[in-house]
Amino acid sequence: QVQLVESGGGSVQAGGSLRLSCAASGYLFSAYFLGWFRQAPGKEREGIAAIGAGGLTTKYADSVKGRFTISRDNAKDTLYLQMDGLKPEDTAIYYCAAKRRYGLTLRPADFDYWGQGTQVTVSS
Repeated sequence: QVQLVESGGGSVQAGGSLRLSCAASGYLFSAYFLGWFRQAPGKEREGIAAIGAGGLTTKYADSVKGRFTISRDNAKDTLYLQMDGLKPEDTAIYYCAAKRRYGLTLRPADFDYWGQGTQVTVSS
């Protein structure tokens, strides 16, 4: 059974940083493409970063490009999201997700497994 558990969320002032982690279990972690998504109240879930199985390829939404960095440690079965230069509009619940099919994508519908989410709140 695939399990994804996010951690590292919290409250921070604008301009600050947070690092999210996503611990995976129950499957061959290194075979899966991974992504980070977020959902603010009243808004649709948004894909913000994705990474290939080997960790060499990445894709970012324009809203976070240059501020967020996705990475993975296949030896530790863990996905990361380093968030710098946080803005109030980054406030949302952040989710990690995994998919087996090949292809770097930010579409939520393309992902098969999801974590429970972690809250990030950025105050001005």
